Amino acid sequence: MIVWLNEITEIQFEQSIESSFGSIAGNALHIASAEKIWLERLHENPSPMWLANVFKGNREELVTIWKQASENIKSYIENFDEKDLNNKIKFRRLNGDENELPFYQIFSHVLNHSTFHRGQFVTLLRQVGFTKISGTDLLDFYKL
Repeated sequence: MIVWLNEITEIQFEQSIESSFGSIAGNALHIASAEKIWLERLHENPSPMWLANVFKGNREELVTIWKQASENIKSYIENFDEKDLNNKIKFRRLNGDENELPFYQIFSHVLNHSTFHRGQFVTLLRQVGFTKISGTDLLDFYKL
């Protein structure tokens, strides 16, 4: 996704598209925001920030934030002690509601959420005429 974001034009990045977040830029900001806030919740930050509410940067800055958040989630999960998967963590949703879930459910949610929106991302790229989309199947990823 990051490679493709860097290959499209600014017009393609910002182009208004009928979708959940209105553009590739909006979709990328949503994914980066979700990954970032879940990292903050996993680190038990009492006041996590929803990036989309405050972000005023450009595409390059957004790509950097998204890439770092994805790398940090990957690292967090790789270093997570499996014996703690059923332990629960408390967090607040964006609407302020307090919740508590075991880590294994949070990990499942974070990965499923990102996968869903990455699928949208591919569709959005195709709608703006980007044709360099390589395989997106998880099996292709595992072969690398």
